[in-house]
Amino acid sequence: MADKLEVTEATKRAQALFDLTGRVAVITGGAGLLGTKHAEIIAAAGGSPVLLDLPQAKPEAAAAAIATKYGVDATGLAVDITQLAQIDNVRNELLARFRRIDILINNAANNPKVESGGSKVWSRLENFPLEVWNDDLRVGLTGAFLCSRVFGSEMAKRGKGVILNIASDLAVIAPDQRLYRQEGIPEDQQPVKPVTYSVVKTGLIGLTRYLATYWATSGVRVNAISPGGVFNNQPPAFLAELHQRIPLARMAHADEYQGSILFLCSDASSYMTGANLIVDGGRTCW
Repeated sequence: MADKLEVTEATKRAQALFDLTGRVAVITGGAGLLGTKHAEIIAAAGGSPVLLDLPQAKPEAAAAAIATKYGVDATGLAVDITQLAQIDNVRNELLARFRRIDILINNAANNPKVESGGSKVWSRLENFPLEVWNDDLRVGLTGAFLCSRVFGSEMAKRGKGVILNIASDLAVIAPDQRLYRQEGIPEDQQPVKPVTYSVVKTGLIGLTRYLATYWATSGVRVNAISPGGVFNNQPPAFLAELHQRIPLARMAHADEYQGSILFLCSDASSYMTGANLIVDGGRTCW
């Protein structure tokens, strides 16, 4: 009988560790490919996801679909996270509605495809447009800073909360530019992964460490996750090259980061702060 009781208590403990019932989770870039997956796992664990994204991303529709599927109170708001006044308005709206903010996932980022733009050489350092540099940093870093300041300060007032910054394996290693090479193109015209992607994602890890110590005694835990690339119908030649550089020999499925997201947002990681969890199929261990 005692053994059965211990098992029952252990089961309850395991369930409680990952239970987000009643918790409000703000997700920037919430209507994107991974943003919606983050929101879905929050909802599946009983939380109330709040999807922030630009109007053209239609965060309201994405939230409505999640609310219907998981039976939770999901919210979608059209917001520009580079505008402090808009973030303040979101905080005020959420506090009036839920009276709490528990989780912030800084997921929003610009990530233009290497092949996008009018010229294949735009991404090279010598040609990289200053306006693109400024815009990428404004969304990926300044936006994360502003959201952390506004929502994180509210968590600190309550004495509890979680901030999760979505970095990248390219915050740990440099881009392998050989992946983007094209035959027959001169060296100085070869497409490359833009410099801002590495800078923004590396900066997020720095922000993680800073905030983790800044709010260390305020009950706010701050961690980062560095995911690898997600399969999204990339060209076969690119995939073949990339798979050779990943021990698991494939890119991630869009839902394969959900376990890590739930872990870092829940009480299962209660003694974890200032860390960067690498989930990349082993790419950075080679």
